[in-house]
Amino acid sequence: MSTAPISISDYDRVAVITGADSGIGKATAVALAEQGFDVGITFHADQAGAEETARLVRDRGRGAAVRRHDLTDLPRAATVIDELADELGGLGVLVNNAGTGSRRPVLEMDFDEWRKVVSVDLDGAFLCAQRAARRMVAAGRGGRIVNVTSVHEEHPRVGAGPYCAAKGGLRMLTRVLALELAEHGITANTVAPGEIATPMTGQEDRPPRPGSRAGYPLGRPGDAREVAAVIAFLAGPGSSYMTGASLFVDGGLVLMGPQAAGALESGDWREG
Repeated sequence: MSTAPISISDYDRVAVITGADSGIGKATAVALAEQGFDVGITFHADQAGAEETARLVRDRGRGAAVRRHDLTDLPRAATVIDELADELGGLGVLVNNAGTGSRRPVLEMDFDEWRKVVSVDLDGAFLCAQRAARRMVAAGRGGRIVNVTSVHEEHPRVGAGPYCAAKGGLRMLTRVLALELAEHGITANTVAPGEIATPMTGQEDRPPRPGSRAGYPLGRPGDAREVAAVIAFLAGPGSSYMTGASLFVDGGLVLMGPQAAGALESGDWREG
């Protein structure tokens, strides 16, 4: 077992980002390209969005490859990780960003809906991380695994039972990966966003409006680029002594309680 720090020059400067056709995944692809990574991009339905992400990566002088990735088709979907790594010539960073959610109370939910969300958000991330870690271990140069969870990895939300269960499970899986992969120079961490202005939250990929969320300490949703900057940090050399951590990128939302903060219609709480 090596105890020397692993720098960015040691592991492959190739990153695979799942769900990179819009939002956080797209912003992360651009951020990592600017850090000198070639980027593998996956999408579920929006091929045009994925191709646009690839164009942005290439505009920054880096290579890009695109694959459709249907995480409802497991375990076969995870083979995309190997395909992208083969095409781009290695794999140093995996960002598990693809996911789905639900808006139904547990008492009204059927098993198929429960399983679909948990399978995509937890089983899919597990299989992709396993594929990536096996390649990193075999290469012997270390690597980074970043799992995008949510503030709901720790804090519950009404109507999001399977989503919260899956994100909480992914947080704990990440900690197990951190322990098991440390001897190989591979770190594993989670990034836990709050409400981010992306298509997944019913918004557009544009800067959010200040003062639009009375119950949030910073008063607005986050921008996808703000989350991408944290993911890029965890993918880079500056995070070499961080593993098993959860970084919340939420504008202070968890300080208020995510469920209650979204229901506040005024900023009177600031008066104490």
